[in-house]
Amino acid sequence: MANLKEIRNRIASIGSTMQITSAMKMVSAAKLKKAQDAIIAMRPYANKLTELLQNLSANTENIDSPYSEQREVNNVLIVSITSNRGLCGGFNSNIIKETIRISKTKYTDKKVDLYTIGKKGNDILSKQFNIIGNHNALYDDLTFNNASIIAEELMQLFVDGTYDKVELVYNQFKNAATQLIQVEQFLPLVPTASENSSSLNYIFEPNQSAIVTRLMPKSLKMQLYKAVRDSFASEHGARMTAMHKATDNATELRDGLLLTYNKARQAAITNEILEIVGGAEALNN
Repeated sequence: MANLKEIRNRIASIGSTMQITSAMKMVSAAKLKKAQDAIIAMRPYANKLTELLQNLSANTENIDSPYSEQREVNNVLIVSITSNRGLCGGFNSNIIKETIRISKTKYTDKKVDLYTIGKKGNDILSKQFNIIGNHNALYDDLTFNNASIIAEELMQLFVDGTYDKVELVYNQFKNAATQLIQVEQFLPLVPTASENSSSLNYIFEPNQSAIVTRLMPKSLKMQLYKAVRDSFASEHGARMTAMHKATDNATELRDGLLLTYNKARQAAITNEILEIVGGAEALNN
């Protein structure tokens, strides 16, 4: 059994760890509220814009847009969205594993390159893949305009013919304890008519084809911004949950050490009493 000093040092060390994890949990909880409000507020607009564009594209013939060009897929670009910091459970590792999985199963006979958003994903994936771009600073000022710059770069790579397909891999925010891994096709755009699209009767000005062509770049920028916003909220939710579990585990470990310490202290006191009694008896005899 460890001596009392060693146990006291371990209890003090665990107490310090508990203070850190508890503080990180509270910080993440505060940041989560803001990030959660932002993604929940923008989802209806982003989803409706995507739905509208898909319906219009499906009902419009001869759309002349470079973003909807369907061609044989030989070169694929995967945009992997992770975080800049760790201590958030399996948040980053799940995206890294999914990125590796789809590259080795879905695109086994294709040339696959990566574009990373987030330091953690870039550090690991750069050892196995060719990273053509990395944006870690986006989280320092996460705005639509900054996300649009990245979206325009991805759009240009597709239009130039450098890549025939672009996919996004990210964590979608559901709640503080649950993040859903999403794999979305970013380019080319695929027109998909909903069941109610045939009953919609719009008046277009100047014309349907021109509106669809102008909406496409905006929809793509919004899709990327939504994905990064989802990932940002998911990161804080995952970190808050991870730090909550870490604090609980540290509390359980500390309580166990306190029990061990008290038992050891009681045993030491009992031994001292026995030695005193034994010594007194020896003197009497």
